[in-house]
Amino acid sequence: MTTPSEPGHGRPDPSVNAITSGRRQLINLAYRLLGSLADAEDAVQETYARWYAMPRQQQEAIESPGAWLTTVAGRICLNLLDSARARRERYVGEWLPEPLPDRTEWVSGSPGAAADPADRVTLDESVNMAFLVVLDSMTPAERVAFILHDVFRYPFAEVAEIVGRTPAACRQLAFSARRRIRESQPSATPARQQAGIVRDFKQAWEAKDIDALIDLLNPDATATGDGGGLASAEPHPIEGAEEVARFFAVRASAAPNISILERTVNGQPGLVAQQDGVTVTVYAFDVTGDRIRRIWAVRNPDKLRPWI
Repeated sequence: MTTPSEPGHGRPDPSVNAITSGRRQLINLAYRLLGSLADAEDAVQETYARWYAMPRQQQEAIESPGAWLTTVAGRICLNLLDSARARRERYVGEWLPEPLPDRTEWVSGSPGAAADPADRVTLDESVNMAFLVVLDSMTPAERVAFILHDVFRYPFAEVAEIVGRTPAACRQLAFSARRRIRESQPSATPARQQAGIVRDFKQAWEAKDIDALIDLLNPDATATGDGGGLASAEPHPIEGAEEVARFFAVRASAAPNISILERTVNGQPGLVAQQDGVTVTVYAFDVTGDRIRRIWAVRNPDKLRPWI
């Protein structure tokens, strides 16, 4: 192992390598598994706590600290996913994944946390809101098997150790998850085109132009809000282009002092509503072709920590 030696000892300290090379990977893994940055940070903290709780001799006996950390983090996330359904039953209204800003607009919400979001979550197609929402509909085992194998490229033999099933069973879990992803996500619209459609939506919304909003929405469009009981939000998704358009037009009239800004949300074009410079809502969009199919509005302030 090529880690520096600990002062006063003639042998390398395996925990140094575990800290410097593993944390970013673990945060990326845990966020994709849990859909919550706060829960991901807790899972990673618990992972490292278990590492440090081991005697030095036991640490040195572990051939690959990185693999050990990933296995433990995966199991912790799996346990959290198993208990999440019970927690969701107590959640007020709809639950949505925690949105993340572009790296240039990140605000650290934890004392002593890394200021650079690159140390936390890499924004790519595996963290867009549509992808995370589909992941949340999967069983915990499907989600873990799929993320570990298809996103992080772990072989099924290693996935099996984490999930507690055979490699063949994990292969089937990943196949089932892969099918769900394909069925729920049509061909992606180019980012520039998405940005233009979201911008047109913003302008029509600010103008309270219901007809223009309807033209930008898929006839079966839905809008889902997440207030978590801490901010006002519709308890159930709004369905249909006309209903969604009217909802946003009325909302614009009810909150004239709100500023709507174009922002990157989980790596894709989105919008942010600010009141007196404070972010109160983050909007993510699912654009198919030249129409908006789904809108997700996260209003729960506990999920807006990284936002300006």
